[in-house]
Amino acid sequence: MKKVLGISAFYHDSAASLTIGGNIIAAAQEERFTREKHTSAFPVFAIKYCLEEAGLEIDELDAVVFYDKPLLKFERLLQTYYAFAPKGIRSFLKAIPVWLNEKMFLKKLIYDGLKEVGSYDRKNVKLLFTEHHLSHAASAFYPSPFKSAAILTIDGVGEWTTASISLGTDNEIQMLKEMEFPHSVGLLYSAFTYYLGFTVNSGEYKLMGLAPYGNPHSPQTHDFIQKIKKNLIDIKDDGSIWMDQSYFSYATGLRMVHDKKWAQLFGISRREAEADLTQDHCNLALAIQIVTEEIVLKMAHEAKKLTNSDYLCLAGGVALNCVANGKLIRENIFKDIYIQPAAGDAGGALGAALAINHIYFKGERIVSGSDDGMSGSYLGPEFSDKEIHSMNKKVKANFIKYDNFSELARIAATKLKDGNVVGWFQGRMEFGPRALGNRSILGDARNPEMQKKLNLKIKYREGFRPFAPSVLYESCSTYFDLDTTSPYMLFVAPVKKEHQHKLPENYYDLPLWDRLYTQRSTIQSVTHLDFSARIQTVHHSTNPRYHKLIASFKELTGVGLLVNTSFNVRGEPIVGTPFDAYRCFMSTEMDYVVIGDYLYCKTEQPDWQNKDKWMVTFKMD
Repeated sequence: MKKVLGISAFYHDSAASLTIGGNIIAAAQEERFTREKHTSAFPVFAIKYCLEEAGLEIDELDAVVFYDKPLLKFERLLQTYYAFAPKGIRSFLKAIPVWLNEKMFLKKLIYDGLKEVGSYDRKNVKLLFTEHHLSHAASAFYPSPFKSAAILTIDGVGEWTTASISLGTDNEIQMLKEMEFPHSVGLLYSAFTYYLGFTVNSGEYKLMGLAPYGNPHSPQTHDFIQKIKKNLIDIKDDGSIWMDQSYFSYATGLRMVHDKKWAQLFGISRREAEADLTQDHCNLALAIQIVTEEIVLKMAHEAKKLTNSDYLCLAGGVALNCVANGKLIRENIFKDIYIQPAAGDAGGALGAALAINHIYFKGERIVSGSDDGMSGSYLGPEFSDKEIHSMNKKVKANFIKYDNFSELARIAATKLKDGNVVGWFQGRMEFGPRALGNRSILGDARNPEMQKKLNLKIKYREGFRPFAPSVLYESCSTYFDLDTTSPYMLFVAPVKKEHQHKLPENYYDLPLWDRLYTQRSTIQSVTHLDFSARIQTVHHSTNPRYHKLIASFKELTGVGLLVNTSFNVRGEPIVGTPFDAYRCFMSTEMDYVVIGDYLYCKTEQPDWQNKDKWMVTFKMD
């Protein structure tokens, strides 16, 4: 039973994971502890947590593994600057000292980081490195319920690889095909993220959320698509792409694209951050989303062709594009699809640990055939009743404690039915970017004002952003056209016709905000402008408390779903501790919060109207 610690760090979304004999014991992102979103810092606190959860010291580990190979990255950096010279001299002069002083000596950085975790004998630590896309592939395949599967990984870039197709069988992964830098679907999508005024490596999901505001019938949208496919990229039959680097500057520059050249091509200037959104921006977002979906589908067909597998596993940052995932599942290329819930670089820590266990140590892989190995992605810290009560005393909170959870669930469901917003903090923290019912803010999806209230008064974020439904697995088919489970909120599917309202004939001619607030369905606050929803199916087997809450809401209303959004405000990592949750509760217009078995009412808290007292400033994302 090999004990392996996986680490990802020094780029973005630092994380740690610990496996024993291939079983996932713990996994967490460093941001949840340091409260710095997408932190790249060495994951000292995440590692400490993983070791504590397993009851291990560093010296007891069989291996510590880093999720990519820095020397291969340095090789790519040098070859790229050489190929593009004399372009990129400013970027070169900025990047090379960092590499020479720090990243070239990554082993030392890791050993030094481990010293911050705890004392150890360096002779006892076996430090290993996996290739970036192997880490992604392992993170998806090894926890999957499939004995054998095609594996598709798509992201910005690892060492050289930007996308890969491989075949997983038992405990082995065979790499079959790769696409290499500078041609990258992830970087293409990030280029449009940048051009539309969002932050690269964190704002891609905003671009995905903006796309449905585009007009699919507009000649401008179709013109944008043609310009992307004619000028920016060439899409091959196998889904690989060739990108005209004269339009891009990410390879050697300090920006993603050549702004002036893009403005000439698309006829619109780059949107500044926080500037008003126009229909032009929405149509451009829709255009790149449609192109991305075409590429992903072609890659999936190629994976099927190369492997002849019935099943597909997905990972890499592009695998978080749940709209593309929804199209992929409806294409019926594969019998079933499994997506790693922490598909980005954080999940690389987990994949690295699993790869070393199964490939390096030849560890046996046991497949259940039904459940995956992620435990619902509830792999982070949890807090005892004693710890919650200690927090209560510290903040002088007023609360009601319930010894009967069924009663607490019924009361919380009643508060939700009455139009209140309820924070919900339970059990182990989720691993990955989604809140899945343990660190969530909840509302009534039937309430047409809930989307606006959550965005502007609770989350303090852009008003166009959509919200996801958490639906009882047993009720999913009542509301959505989805033929698979979606426990990790990674598939978008249409709201069923019987729940849709007829749209006005001039719907696509309406101003953006008028379209947003047009009544579209009986579950308005989780129905996006194109009648789609990003679905989480809730299962009693993985989260009985959350399942019980939604079931209680269904008993009261007949509706087996809730609005679910992550428990945080804009720019803040998802809350990690009971104190984080209480502070976020007090600094917003949330009405109630449930932390473990404790219920808190906003208006009964000391000095409850003084939000500024609890407000923390986070960097805008």
